Amino acid sequence: MTPFIAKLIERGCVTVNADSALETVVDMLVKWGIGTVVVADQNMQVLGILSERDIIRHLSKGKTLEGMKAQDLMTAKVITVDQQVTSSELMHLMTKNRIRHVPITKDKKLVGIVSIGDVVKRMLEKYERETELIKQFINS
Repeated sequence: MTPFIAKLIERGCVTVNADSALETVVDMLVKWGIGTVVVADQNMQVLGILSERDIIRHLSKGKTLEGMKAQDLMTAKVITVDQQVTSSELMHLMTKNRIRHVPITKDKKLVGIVSIGDVVKRMLEKYERETELIKQFINS
């Protein structure tokens, strides 16, 4: 496992059950200041992903969340990655598929989540370190 992924796993991931009320999901998004929750079963198998965009898209049609559950709006076809993935592989995957969040798994069980912001920050830090090393080499 890369140190980058280890840090994300340590941070944790907010999950909900498929039958969680959408009002509860919205409260969790606000409380934790996040944009996505992973829908998982009791064995931490990923069932889907539900984002604030999914909810806003639904509300923009003049519909309400009353009586709705996470499974009603979640994206069930979820791209997941194994914990051995690198930040470069993640960047490619997320850019190619135009997705902002990817659940991280170990033995097909959810262990964390990565956002495009996490990946961009990691790549920027990497390039800044490399630039500093090059500067030091040139100046020595």
